[in-house]
Amino acid sequence: MAEFIAENNACGQCILNLVARGNAIVAEILRLKNYIPPIFRLTTKHDQQKYRDLIIDFSYFKISEAIEKKIENDPALQDLDEELRDNYGDILNRFYLAFESVHKHIIELNQFVEDLEEGVFFQNSLESIFLNLEGCQLMSEALYLYGVMLLEIDRHIDGLIRERLLVAHYRYSAQQSSASSNIDDICKLFRSTTINSRQPPNYPEDYFRRIPINENLVSMVIGRLRSDDIYNQISAYPFPEHRVVALAPQAAMLYVCLFFDASVLHNQTAKMREIVDKYFPDNWVVNIYLGFTVNLIDSWDPFKAAKTALCNTLETSNVRQQTSHHAGKIQKLMEKTKQLLREKALTEESVLGNTTKIMNLARECNVTLRWLILHTTPPASDCCKRTKQVYDQILGDMKKAPESTLALMLNAAEFEFRLKELFKTMLAEKRKNWEYHQKNSAEQLMDLSLVFSGEKSLLKVEKNANLHEWFQKMAKEIETLNVDEISVSSRKMVQIVQALDEVKEFHQLSSNMQICQNLKEAKESLTSMIRSEGMKESLLITLQIVSDFSYAWQLVDAYTPYMQEQIKENPAIVVKLKAIFLKLSTALETVVLRINQAGSDDLISVSQYYSQELVSYMRRVLQIIPQTMFSLMTRIIGLQTNVIEELPTRLEKEKLREYAKIDSRFEVANLTHSIAVFSEGILSMQSTSLGVVQIDPPQLLEEGIRKELVHNIAHALHTGIIFSPKSKAEELIKKLEALGDIMDGYRRSFEYIQDYIGMFGLKIWQEELSRVISYNVEQETNSFIRNKVAEWQSVHQSKAVPIPSFPPTDSVSVTFIGRLASQLIHITDPKTNYLMAKFNCWYDHQTADKTYQYFSFSLKLRSLLVCLVLLALTNSLAL
Repeated sequence: MAEFIAENNACGQCILNLVARGNAIVAEILRLKNYIPPIFRLTTKHDQQKYRDLIIDFSYFKISEAIEKKIENDPALQDLDEELRDNYGDILNRFYLAFESVHKHIIELNQFVEDLEEGVFFQNSLESIFLNLEGCQLMSEALYLYGVMLLEIDRHIDGLIRERLLVAHYRYSAQQSSASSNIDDICKLFRSTTINSRQPPNYPEDYFRRIPINENLVSMVIGRLRSDDIYNQISAYPFPEHRVVALAPQAAMLYVCLFFDASVLHNQTAKMREIVDKYFPDNWVVNIYLGFTVNLIDSWDPFKAAKTALCNTLETSNVRQQTSHHAGKIQKLMEKTKQLLREKALTEESVLGNTTKIMNLARECNVTLRWLILHTTPPASDCCKRTKQVYDQILGDMKKAPESTLALMLNAAEFEFRLKELFKTMLAEKRKNWEYHQKNSAEQLMDLSLVFSGEKSLLKVEKNANLHEWFQKMAKEIETLNVDEISVSSRKMVQIVQALDEVKEFHQLSSNMQICQNLKEAKESLTSMIRSEGMKESLLITLQIVSDFSYAWQLVDAYTPYMQEQIKENPAIVVKLKAIFLKLSTALETVVLRINQAGSDDLISVSQYYSQELVSYMRRVLQIIPQTMFSLMTRIIGLQTNVIEELPTRLEKEKLREYAKIDSRFEVANLTHSIAVFSEGILSMQSTSLGVVQIDPPQLLEEGIRKELVHNIAHALHTGIIFSPKSKAEELIKKLEALGDIMDGYRRSFEYIQDYIGMFGLKIWQEELSRVISYNVEQETNSFIRNKVAEWQSVHQSKAVPIPSFPPTDSVSVTFIGRLASQLIHITDPKTNYLMAKFNCWYDHQTADKTYQYFSFSLKLRSLLVCLVLLALTNSLAL
């Protein structure tokens, strides 16, 4: 197999590079889904009115001249058009390059097949490649990845948005590009797949047929996926009942590729019955790519042959049987894994003696988890009636489905983690341990040889020349054993063990305890050497295959609330959750395998993207710890501010109990201890790697605390600085005073708690407060500048500690900075007020009443927050 993708094989390298690039394209699509410019969605009336003449779908191509003429004749539209070009040109180009890469992928695949048919690759043909296992895998993956790209784009980037992005790129970039641009073909491929917000009748087969694909390629891919185990996965799942799980990755590929030849789904009942019986006899939810799942009940409903073939699987009795089968295994598997997770239960001796049983337990856990996670995931809101009925039936037959599944997930993940670490240690030290046991067994037999020679005296043991020579011979035989010839050596060791048993019985050596002890130790060492033969790297590879968790990449998020509840009850469970995160990281190995084999430069960027996604999920799960800590700090500040009074310098003895507030102080101490316990929970994770990202628990805790602080600050500023249309200075002062109290409470809580969590609380407070204000000033000034700073471009924004954005509360201001500035301008408007500098006051023109005294107002600023707000406001107004 390695010869096909060798560097000197041009044919193999060509298809390998195509598949590697396909995996990188999918990663880029998933990355870009979070960077769609909001205005291209046209979700608000303001955006619709402002950009309706500039952000247009493919209807533009029918009336392009009229639209361009309208823009040329309207200076305001021209200015807005230039603004769009300046602000979104780069991101539009990136989206276009992603779409172009998908188009290029299928064009190059078609060209590769055409070159094969024309004999460009010497001694290679389409048929010969499919006879090669590695070649068959790569050809199937190339077609499958193209289907995944189309489905992921349609799933994450709505058809109308795609059209608007492509039209905008055409208007701003493509018209100036070379004549060889494929934008016409790309627009044809990615035009909207919906009609009046609904999927058309022949979706997705019409979508997949927009670019014709070689029929022989499609036929051969479907044929091999339908009939063969092209990845040899069944060897990792020896039990017949696990065959469906072994073939699950291949089943996902077949599901996608069938849409390239929809006649099989529509009319070929025999083939579909064969496919269902082989791949879907006990399951109907398919993991297409990293947790992107489809329910066959919905997906195959329009296809007659496919729907008919699926009927047996969806019979009520079969659904109930499968649910009962997997739900009934949870408790048994929980008990077995708990037993092995006990202290010192998983040791080298226990694993070597029970390798088969332990591997079978790992298989059972993962097979059960896979079925439960996939089939208890809530269906889409627009699913058919039958899908809801089956889902309700499963939940009805199971009790506490999410909680029990999560419990098994925690145990299985921890069990696999420990087992993998033990396997790695045993493989690394295999030679060292083998040589140690070899030396020990030889020494034990040599000691016995000396005893029977008379050189080493032992009570009630007579000299025996025959036994002396025999034990000496066995010791030398053991010394000649070679670890590199383990199979030959194992046979010899088995014979030696049998001979030791025979000599013990024949010469009645069991009467002497010392001789029995020597023989026992020698046999134990030989047995350990024999068992070490089973410790091969293939065992670790099998465990890696069995423990694949890529199907839960997105689905595991449904269990996040249950994870957080358990963290709140017992922070120490974070150590077990670490095993789940590491289990999820196995998905990275699948998506970067071909990229790594091809030696592509995309390896780093793709690895970083998926690793960062996993780290972001981990942060989301563990964010419950900072959230809980903040709620505890709020209670502490409430007690310190409103209940516990500050002790005076001199105090009468009779009032000592009154000031002591013993119960309140005990509650503060108890809450403080709880905060310390939560911080210890996350710190107990220890440093670890998730993909290519190194996780440092202290930094993780600090980022979580910063994130929660930023969220609270931003929310307080947003809700605290909202004014009524006809507000006066008194309202401004009251709101700022209330806001000052809130911020002062947060500052005091950080000052109090910093020693208990081992962080510089005030430093964190000042840095994050400054960042929140600077970010809001930046976003507010976007309204006044042409080259706007997008949220993801801001130097003040962070992925680890994001600053939340809130919808505007009025039509003038974007953030609280704008509302505060508008309010100050309103109450000091020179049209209705005038300033008397001598009295530090503003007075109303008509009534001569005092409207605003900025000196007294400045005395009321008791928090650092408002000072920073005013400073930022001054800077923004100066700009």
